[in-house]
Amino acid sequence: MPSPLLAFTLPWLTILLGSLVPGWLMIASAPVLPPLGFLIFIGWCQLRPGLLPIWAGLPLGLFDDLFSGQPFGAAVLLWSLSAIVLEVIEARVPWRNFLTEWLVAIALITIYIVLCLALTNLDGASAPLRIIMPQIVISTLAYPLVGRFVAMVDRFRLKPIMVLR
Repeated sequence: MPSPLLAFTLPWLTILLGSLVPGWLMIASAPVLPPLGFLIFIGWCQLRPGLLPIWAGLPLGLFDDLFSGQPFGAAVLLWSLSAIVLEVIEARVPWRNFLTEWLVAIALITIYIVLCLALTNLDGASAPLRIIMPQIVISTLAYPLVGRFVAMVDRFRLKPIMVLR
């Protein structure tokens, strides 16, 4: 039997850790690294629909806002809207395959990055759209790897624990 504590907390912890990682790896004048927290969030929502509650975008987005450098509330809004979109797609399209999930993820990732730039520009920046193109391409190509990582963590999460008697 899997550990209930591990089964509940591991998805949340991987998303929180994913939000922290891009700040550790590289400091750049333009965004290059994918928003790993958001990619892992999408990965969990697609792999295990219903595992994260619909309101999970609020606290997870809030945490991401604290460490991403985006205007405060940007990730809260965009993660919450993404969770709603994924729930609607799950309810309307019961059949799924790799291609449809990747296309949905590509659309969500692209919209997320473009809207983050738009919100940043509203907050006073004046960055052109071309500056985020490498981030969109890298994020799109990295998503299948993130999906594999989430699946690997999910297998570990549901692995039975040994009980000594």
